[in-house]
Amino acid sequence: MPESRPNTPSPRRVGVREFRGNLTSFLQQVQDGQRFVLTSHHKVVAEIGPPSSDVGARKPGALRGRIKIADDFDSLPADLLKAMEDGA
Repeated sequence: MPESRPNTPSPRRVGVREFRGNLTSFLQQVQDGQRFVLTSHHKVVAEIGPPSSDVGARKPGALRGRIKIADDFDSLPADLLKAMEDGA
């Protein structure tokens, strides 16, 4: 038995030029739940709509203490440094 989908209207097709010219208006409509398919020369190039519910706000520092930088991060091997200087 096919899975039932919520009754959502299909996205409105809008040309990139029109979208760019009325960006503020279109973004307000996106905030209100509208979805758009952007086209360029009658080809679909993007789809824009409200974010999915699993997108959360970014939390600065959330990875603090989890990322380690190698002690030799800023040093180059002598042969690589020489090759770069010779090519300059």
